[in-house]
Formats: sequence, structure tokens, C-alpha cells
Amino acid sequence: MGFKFSPSLMCMNLLDIQHQIEVMNRRADLVHIDIMDGHYVKNLTLSPFFIEQLKESLHVPMDVHLMVENPTDFIERVKEAGASIISPHAETINTDAFRIIDKVKSLGCQMGIVLNPATPIAYIQHYIHLVDKITIMTVDPGYAGQKFIPEMLEKIRQAKRLKEERGYRYLIEVDGSCNVGTFKRLAEAGAEVFIVGSSGLFNLHPDLEVAWDMMMDNFQREVGETTA
Repeated sequence: MGFKFSPSLMCMNLLDIQHQIEVMNRRADLVHIDIMDGHYVKNLTLSPFFIEQLKESLHVPMDVHLMVENPTDFIERVKEAGASIISPHAETINTDAFRIIDKVKSLGCQMGIVLNPATPIAYIQHYIHLVDKITIMTVDPGYAGQKFIPEMLEKIRQAKRLKEERGYRYLIEVDGSCNVGTFKRLAEAGAEVFIVGSSGLFNLHPDLEVAWDMMMDNFQREVGETTA
């Protein structure tokens, strides 16, 4: 399987949104949309309304990361808005994880699960076989531009070992400081999907087309493999 890239839309230039969407439609594998409620993390970013506005013009899957205390308040809303993948935090669903997984899948969406840096893989051991994607946070959640936490490389390796040994089908995704300084270590540990934000993509050049080329050059130079 080739590596996948998921631009984080909270880092995009909203004054250049039409051009940036055109670039992502041609080059991204999926896009990452953070929804924060100001409670689970002390920040507010995008919304179901934002997703709905993108639905007609954005033609790659929308992965909605629910950084919220009560994901059940948002699941149906983001599905109706256009989400393809719904990814709440494990820390917010473990009291009713199976019911939430059933709900997401009954709506026709893929089920993702997000793990904070201090949350072990074992926390999701009883339903790990049911998820389509595991997102491993390599920074504490809530804000862009934070320092990479190298201890997360072992968690990525663990997720890869479990996948290979038990035949699980989830994708291993990384969220946080995916850039030229970390691509090689993350890929070697087992990352398959890279969420790219300010440092990895959007701040490389004002023109997203040029920035994407620069990102892929960085990735190929470090990892030795590329996609589109």
C-alpha cells in the first residue's frame, strides 16, 4: 500500500480556498477536518456548517476528527454535512464504544478512533478489530504547530505489529508535526496516513500546488517513496 496524505483544513488559507480545494481534489487522498467544542480542548475550529459548504466542491473523502466531549451530539450532523469518516477520541467514547461504532457504520461512514499521546493501544483492545483507522496523536491535541513527541513512535510500531499479527484492517494514521523532520521516522515505525498541516504542507509556499510538490520532494528524499 502506498502512503496517503491528508491535509488538515484548519491550517489552510481560507482567503485562497477555491484554489486550495482544486489542488486537494487532484492530489490529496482525503482531508482532515478538526471539530473542537472548546471543552475537550480549549480551542474552537471548524464546524458541521463548514463541512456542508465544502460538500459540493470537495471530491475527496472528508475525515472528521471530533475533539469534543460528547461525540454523539455531532455524529449525525457531520454525516449529513458530508463526512465519509468519523473519528472521535477513544477517551470520549469508551463508556458506549460499541453503540457509537454501530451508529457510525449504520450511517454508511467509516469508523476512525483517535488516541491521545498518553492513551495506550490497550485502551481500545476490545474493539480495535472493528475500526477502519487508528489515528495516533504525536502532539497533545488542540493546537497546530506543537512539538513532536518521539515516544509515540513505539505506539505506532505496536499498532503495526498488532495489525500484522492479527490480520486487522485498520489504517495507521499520524496526527501532529508530520513534516520533513519526522517523515522518515514515522514511515519506518509503520505510519500509513500522514495528516499534514502548517509545518508539513501549508507553510512551505503560498501556492498550495507548489507547496504540495515541495512536500512530496521532502517525503521522497527522506522516505524514498511517494504517491501522486
